Amino acid sequence: MISAYLDFVRIRFLMMLAYRVNYYSGIIIYAINIGAYYFLWKAIYGNAETLQGFTVIQMSTYVAVAWMARAFYFNNLDREISNEIVDGSVSIQIIRPYSYLLVKMMQGFGEGLFRLGLFMVPGMIIVSFIFPLELPTDPKVWIVFFVMIWFSFLINSQINILTGLGAFFFENNQGLMSMKRVLVDLLSGVVVPIAFFPGWAISVMNWLPFQAITYLPGSVFTGRITGDDVWNALLVQVVWTVVLLVPIMLVWRSARRRLFVQGG
Repeated sequence: MISAYLDFVRIRFLMMLAYRVNYYSGIIIYAINIGAYYFLWKAIYGNAETLQGFTVIQMSTYVAVAWMARAFYFNNLDREISNEIVDGSVSIQIIRPYSYLLVKMMQGFGEGLFRLGLFMVPGMIIVSFIFPLELPTDPKVWIVFFVMIWFSFLINSQINILTGLGAFFFENNQGLMSMKRVLVDLLSGVVVPIAFFPGWAISVMNWLPFQAITYLPGSVFTGRITGDDVWNALLVQVVWTVVLLVPIMLVWRSARRRLFVQGG
């Protein structure tokens, strides 16, 4: 059975490989995004050496790694699940001898592996030649960072699965998916590092899973989080990975009880 799930990873990877030109162009688009944020933050800093504990070089590095990490953990599982619920194909998949939600996670992982090897890594190399970045020299930091973006993928995918399952209850959850995407980009620290939010907002976000997607891995990579705090950051990711399983299981159980197919 494990090999069957691994086949879903392989199939999704090969499917993405068939459309790899889209992702090569995506590297250019992400580089443009990084460039736009780099010059924006450079203007914001002006003559200041630091803002909210970020040096100019740390900020440019954070922006680059935040966007490139997003290339790995980003997926459209919410849209896939929603479409399958709306067109009724989910009813066929549910009766098959495998876990529907686990299959979706494996498909997302296959896409993530493709993005990691053919998007994130080459994109980071290209960006490092264009913009002034300060990459870690300690191999342990790189190892911890890649472990952390693995958990970023898990947490982001779990949020996507929860959002996609909303189609069982709302029938059309396009608005919910759009709101989710904005919240994840904003509250995870991709658009603005969480350190720049007001104190009350930071206190609230410390109780939400979004910081574990981008801000914590990015802070470890740039050296803002060091020593024992690195393990605390990793623990936050592990805890949220486990905690998010609870609402997923509850929503999935409730959804299966009220399943109906539109037009069927």
